[in-house]
Amino acid sequence: MEHVIGGKFKLGRKIGSGSFGELYLGVNAQTGEEVAIKLESVKTKHPQLHYESKLYILLQGGTGIPHLKWFGVEGEYNIMVIDLLGPSLEDLFNYCNRKFSLKTVLMLADHMINRVEYMHSRGFLHRDIKPDNFLMGLGRKANQVYIIDFGLAKNTVIFRRINTYPTERIRILQGLLAMPVSIHTLGLSKVEEMI
Repeated sequence: MEHVIGGKFKLGRKIGSGSFGELYLGVNAQTGEEVAIKLESVKTKHPQLHYESKLYILLQGGTGIPHLKWFGVEGEYNIMVIDLLGPSLEDLFNYCNRKFSLKTVLMLADHMINRVEYMHSRGFLHRDIKPDNFLMGLGRKANQVYIIDFGLAKNTVIFRRINTYPTERIRILQGLLAMPVSIHTLGLSKVEEMI
């Protein structure tokens, strides 16, 4: 029996698994496009997929950010559908006998730093940077490095100094907000929206 996700994504073979759940190959039944389908049990003690799907939406449009195609709950699973990508940098490193040329290292580092800087510019820390979470694209985008797995990412809280010459921003990690009321005498106030 064929499983259809979100009314249009056919569930294919399993292509990976981990603490997050399972990853499957899928196909958009309307367009024939191959996709990746991530499944997480709704009974998991620490669900991450719903949060991760929100981050894909917030980061959409950045170079090297996979496109979120669908998210929802069906049966016993939280399900997220994203672009299908190629091998991870860890896979490529192993394939190359754990040796990259200096040129390859520099090119990959440039892509990886740009992905992390983009996340920071959008107010998020990835918190799980490793070669397994950087994947190569496929087809026309095979030379593009993508960053994935935002389940552990955290947003930063932005403070803005007011009534001063230039606007300065001080980023403080979420959770470290216990501060005396006298902080307002320094001209700091909380900015409610993320930039």
